[in-house]
Amino acid sequence: MAISSLPQLDRFFLTDAGLETDILFNKGIDLPCFSSLTLFSSDEGVDVLEAYYRDFLDLARRMGTGLVLESATWRASPDWAGPLGYSVAELDALNGAAIELLTGLRAEYADVPIVISGCLGPRGDGYDPGKIMSAGEAQAYHARQAGVLAAAGVDMLAAITMTNVPEAVGVTNAAKALGLPVAISFTVETDGRLPTGDALGDAVAAVDAATGDYPAYYMVNCAHPTHFDAVLEEGAAWTARIGGVRANASCLSHAELDVMTELDIGDPADLAARHRALIDRFPQIRVVGGCCGTDLRHVTAIAEACLT
Repeated sequence: MAISSLPQLDRFFLTDAGLETDILFNKGIDLPCFSSLTLFSSDEGVDVLEAYYRDFLDLARRMGTGLVLESATWRASPDWAGPLGYSVAELDALNGAAIELLTGLRAEYADVPIVISGCLGPRGDGYDPGKIMSAGEAQAYHARQAGVLAAAGVDMLAAITMTNVPEAVGVTNAAKALGLPVAISFTVETDGRLPTGDALGDAVAAVDAATGDYPAYYMVNCAHPTHFDAVLEEGAAWTARIGGVRANASCLSHAELDVMTELDIGDPADLAARHRALIDRFPQIRVVGGCCGTDLRHVTAIAEACLT
């Protein structure tokens, strides 16, 4: 699918919520290494995922809007094969199965505008940049999973919870080599800066400069709106590139969330109101959903606030 033909560039689309936290805390199902891809190892796990996606498809249908179906492949790149107990070939097959599930659901929900997005997470931790690769190393690393997702038939790729600029550049270039649209989603700390300390605007500008403005749009995820709404600059060129938000339910920092044993679901009504305020200020934000701590309740509240 060409970048210009992505329908969420022109109209409002929902996406899902905090898949891993919902499955782990609300449904009580263990996810080794916090990887939802492990659900594809059993029929029961696939049934759980299918039911999860159907809830959001039904919501999109009810609200008369589109849905970005994000694959359960955030923690499914080659380095995670060993810790998850798979060979790399087995991991490739599970990545393909994740897209096959979404393709089947799209055929069933033919009346809902659906974009199938192949999700790529960071090589390391989603909160800590750790050892930062060069852009070339990042492209080489992510090229395998990106290629598997492309071959499975995704409409686009999405790099979720990017913590640093070189990795975001590498993923972008991997998508570019495949001719696939890509959304780059950065995570920020409570000060609105990337975990590396880079300003969000500087990060967006750096990726655009390094890739010829290739990303279809940028997103912010795994942070509460109170962490980043103040750094979004009205009228700034970089802010116009922010096309989506997948916020956390909680106002807590990444460090605080990382040690919690119970889920902080925050205040869904307040979260929804903050999304409406963001969209009123920045109408180019057309993709909204949730991240850690959110579930169908939060995305429903957001949809109703933004679409009514």
